[in-house]
Amino acid sequence: MERLGTGIGWRPEIADAVERMPGIDWVEAVAENVCPGHLPDSLRRLRERGVTVVPHGVSLGLGGADRPDAGRLTALAERAEALGSPLVTEHIAFVRAGGPLTASPHLEAGHLLPVPRTRDALDVLCENVRIAQDALPVPLAVENIAALICWPGEEMTEGQFLYDLADRTGVRLLIDVANLHTNHVNRGEDPSKALAELPLEAIAYVHVAGGVERDGVWHDSHAHPVPRPVLDILTDLASRVSPPGVLLERDENFPEPAELENELGAIRRALEAGAVERVKTELRSAGATAAQRTEPEGVGAELFGEPGAGRQERARGGDGELLGAAGRSSEARGGDGEPLVGVRATRREDARGTRGEAPAAAGAARRGDETGAAGATRGAFGLPPQEGADEARQRLGLAQAALLSALVAGTPVPEGFDRARVGVQARALAAKRADVVAKVAPELPVILGDEYRTAFLGYAQTHPMTDGYRRDALTFAEHLLSTGRPGDTRARRELREWWLERSGPKPRSRRRVHRLARATRRALLRR
Repeated sequence: MERLGTGIGWRPEIADAVERMPGIDWVEAVAENVCPGHLPDSLRRLRERGVTVVPHGVSLGLGGADRPDAGRLTALAERAEALGSPLVTEHIAFVRAGGPLTASPHLEAGHLLPVPRTRDALDVLCENVRIAQDALPVPLAVENIAALICWPGEEMTEGQFLYDLADRTGVRLLIDVANLHTNHVNRGEDPSKALAELPLEAIAYVHVAGGVERDGVWHDSHAHPVPRPVLDILTDLASRVSPPGVLLERDENFPEPAELENELGAIRRALEAGAVERVKTELRSAGATAAQRTEPEGVGAELFGEPGAGRQERARGGDGELLGAAGRSSEARGGDGEPLVGVRATRREDARGTRGEAPAAAGAARRGDETGAAGATRGAFGLPPQEGADEARQRLGLAQAALLSALVAGTPVPEGFDRARVGVQARALAAKRADVVAKVAPELPVILGDEYRTAFLGYAQTHPMTDGYRRDALTFAEHLLSTGRPGDTRARRELREWWLERSGPKPRSRRRVHRLARATRRALLRR
């Protein structure tokens, strides 16, 4: 994997500051905010200086029940090519639900929601990732997300889920240590355990960000300083592996550039502390190995009955059979003794065993519904039969639609979920929706003044988002006008003009004669 170094999330609000920051090796830009044919001047200058730019997608919904949209994949590919990026990244999340698959209304979350860690969800996610990999011109990496809620009936830990995903698809991982901290606070999950279960060799880079505690839960806000526990998790990760890149995320409430530089410095120090621990561990391991190699031959025989049995015994499984001729290696090896690329048999089978699964080699026999090459392939790589995959999509789709409907449309909370947590998540989604609409349509808060946020949150309770944020802004304005709001006549007139300007198939004419005609009509209507 290409070494990226230390980077920061590029945002228009801090573009100038990022250009001037020392020690910035690379930046990450939200893919949906970049137009391939009209790159921001700041990004263009960074690229000319040799700074790597990685597009980071937020709307693909790889964890959703539907297959990835071809248009969205094409757009992501175009951005990767326009930026000359070595890879693109997305999230292990669902962002929409409903539609033809479930015969229910299409709903948009406007935010990243967690995927249940079940075999159904993993099967669907793996197929979606493969579809994306085939459509993209560069490697794909996917990010673990933060969650306020837990799915009932989950079958895997986060580390196991990510390990199997990487093992089955070869996808790279973008590990967000701030999200590991969030899930520790909100879901009681151990970050160290998650790191221990990860395929560290699959890590593409790492995210670091701040958050805030509100409503009794930790929110991954990307609007606050990075807390000490997040840096400690980064140090823990760096003590296990040297990550190819680390990036600071900040999406709003931007501080002075000096504060961002201080946070980058703290990240570098956390990495250095982890590197020191990693070197110590490697030296201790090397010393132990050297001691074993110089061990008198009789010692092994005395303890285990035959020379060399000490090392061999440690390589035996619970049934007493040797796991591999190499003894200490966790990799499967071919007849020439070389590691088989992508196969780490012992660790993978151990992970399956802890969940009560049959080994991968028994997959086809266990399912019993395919023979020949297709069955052998599916058995070897853990792929579900096609008809089973379609059924898994429908089951997942129904579950995600029920949850999203409860979050954005006020329907009953599905059985097994924590109702209080679902309420917290619903309020967080509505608040973010109001914030984003205010960004894509900045005229609305100006026209409505202090009434904007209260009016929008009231609207959001009964009007779930079914398209993007720009359409949401228009629908909100139309809703206000249809109910005779705002009460101030001048504000209502301005809102109507704003809506008329944007709701048609094309912008209204700015020619003087047309503007005069509209003004005359308004004057006559007021008589």
